[in-house]
Amino acid sequence: MGVEVAVTDLTKSFGRQTIWQDVTLTLPPGEVSVLLGPSGTGKSVFLKSLIGLLKPDKGSILIRDTDIAHCTERQLYDTRKLFGVLFQDGALFGSMNLFDNVAFPLREHTKKSEKEIADIVNEKLEMVGLSGTEKKLPGEISGGMRKRAGLARALVLEPEIILVDEPDSGLDPVRTTYISQLFMDLNAVTDATFLIVTHNINLARTVPDNLGMLFRRELVMFGPREVLLTSEEPVVKQFLNGSMRGPIGMSEEKDQATMAAEQAMFDAGHFAGGEEINGIPPQMQPSPGLPERRGVARRQQRVLAMLHTLPPQAQAAVRRLMAAEREGEERARHAADPTLHEDPSVQRAGLG
Repeated sequence: MGVEVAVTDLTKSFGRQTIWQDVTLTLPPGEVSVLLGPSGTGKSVFLKSLIGLLKPDKGSILIRDTDIAHCTERQLYDTRKLFGVLFQDGALFGSMNLFDNVAFPLREHTKKSEKEIADIVNEKLEMVGLSGTEKKLPGEISGGMRKRAGLARALVLEPEIILVDEPDSGLDPVRTTYISQLFMDLNAVTDATFLIVTHNINLARTVPDNLGMLFRRELVMFGPREVLLTSEEPVVKQFLNGSMRGPIGMSEEKDQATMAAEQAMFDAGHFAGGEEINGIPPQMQPSPGLPERRGVARRQQRVLAMLHTLPPQAQAAVRRLMAAEREGEERARHAADPTLHEDPSVQRAGLG
């Protein structure tokens, strides 16, 4: 199973500019989490802080009893081996072919033979759908293929924590869906802990187990998808609906006078805000033939434990979603094993 990442009271500034302050969240082990936020809220800075590329001003980042915000260089080096990172552009070396790009971490950080390295590289390239492209240079392939090559490289050291920065950057909606499916498949196979930074609303609504949002230099919310997707928090609701209505403006947050004036114009019908998206959409599932994601059951247990604390509308939405998910899982089991239809005793035992 993946590793838990516990962040407590994290603050980061550049000079006099505070990027975010007192951020506290826990990435649950083996689950897929997404961090949202308007442009300029420091989401990528947060990722870089998690792997020690940037030092926070205060706070802690605890991973297996090591606080990487206050540790030795040796401890940081050892802890970084737990991470795989996919940067926005794949961060491939332009002068190396894909095979050598993916092999690079193995040659740098292990003493494996070239035969062992070749086996691992070929396995990871096949995993991301790039078999047969080993000799191509990054400049000879599409942006989506470069991202998948970058993901293959991030996987070669078998990381327990995978960080992904803007996977949809430069990709059309179809390719974004394909790479989202790839993340779900990898999580099903590896049970690694994922944190994905994105602006993509569809990805945020359908992929993660947990959602968080940075705004006005603070973490507005972080928690299970069922809680965030039914939230009435204005900034969360505005962002997830892609709406003009709310505290997020074109360049920065709006002041109260601006919000009041805009609300009056909305009420008068002068702004077309689009239809509001309600409810919780089904979560993307692993591809047929892959194991069920173990993180789903862990998240659902947490949601059930906190269900009584949620507003009535959220409680009703969660119950509808979980009933639909159980029905979908049952259909998937029947599709995978037709004998479940044939033996009534299986149905009576509650195993169908």
